[in-house]
Amino acid sequence: MSSVATRKPLPLKIALWAFVVVWLMMAAFPFLWTLWGSFKVELDFFSIADWTNALTGANTERTYGSPFTGVGYEGAWAQEAFWRNVINTSFVCIFVVCTSLTIGTLGGYALSRSGYKYVFWLLIIALIFRAIPPITLVSGYLPVFFQYNVWGYLPTAIIVLVAINQPFTLWMLHSFFESIPKELDESAKVDGCTQFQAFRRVIIPVMWPGVITTGLFSFLLAYNDFAVTQMILNENNRTMIPAINAFLGTTQTEGNVMFAVAAVVSATAPLFVMVLFFQRQIVSGLTAGAVKG
Repeated sequence: MSSVATRKPLPLKIALWAFVVVWLMMAAFPFLWTLWGSFKVELDFFSIADWTNALTGANTERTYGSPFTGVGYEGAWAQEAFWRNVINTSFVCIFVVCTSLTIGTLGGYALSRSGYKYVFWLLIIALIFRAIPPITLVSGYLPVFFQYNVWGYLPTAIIVLVAINQPFTLWMLHSFFESIPKELDESAKVDGCTQFQAFRRVIIPVMWPGVITTGLFSFLLAYNDFAVTQMILNENNRTMIPAINAFLGTTQTEGNVMFAVAAVVSATAPLFVMVLFFQRQIVSGLTAGAVKG
C-alpha cells in the first residue's frame, strides 16, 4: 500500500528526467564546447561570419588538412612550457592543503573542546578576516615582500594563500568537530589515551570525510586562485591560472587565444577526475551530522 502511495505518476517522472537532462546539458555545455573548440583554429572557434565553422572546422581543415588539430595543445605545453606552470600549481596546492589542514584540524579541535567564551570571538574575527577581499590583503603584503626581497617566489605565495584560507578551514573543521560528541574523547581517556592520542586515534578517523571535504575546498582555492598568484609570483614561477591569462596577451604583447583555450581544458579536466574520485567522501563530509554511539 505504501509503495503505491509513494509511486510517482508517469508525467511527473518524465518531467523530472527531462529537467535533469536539460540541467546536465546546460551545466556540461561550456566545458564540452571549450573542449571541442580547443582542437580548432582561432578563425573557426571564434568565427564571426559563420558560427557553424566552430562545428565543421572549415578553416582548420583548410590549414591542416583535418577538421581537428592539436596545435593549441602543442603550443601551450611545448612552445610556452605550460608544464612548468602545472608543476608550480601542484607544488603550491600540496603545501597549502597540508599546512591548512594541519593548522585547521588542531585549531578546530581545540576550539570545539574549549569552554572559554573567547572561542566565539576568535571565530568571528576569523570570519571577518575571510570576508575581506584577498586583493586588499595582498596589497598590504607587497611592501614587506619587496623590502625583504621575497616577492615572486612560490613559498611566498603559499604563505599568503594559507593565511587567506585558514579562517575558512578553521570554521569548517570546527563545525565538524562540534558534531562529534565529547563523550568519545572521555571514553578514549578512560582507556588510557592522552588528549592528543584521543584526537589522533579516535576523533580523526571519525572526522575523515570532513577532513577530505575541507582539504578539497582548500585545494580548489589554491588551484583556482588568480589575484594572489598574479600579484605575488614573477613570470618564471607562475601557476596555471596566471599563465593562462598571459596566453591571452596584453595591449603591449600579442597572445595566442588557442593556447589559452587548450590550457583551460588541461587545467579543468583534472578537477572533474578528482571530484569523481572523492565524490563519496565529499557527500559524506557535507552531510555529516552528530555521531551516535
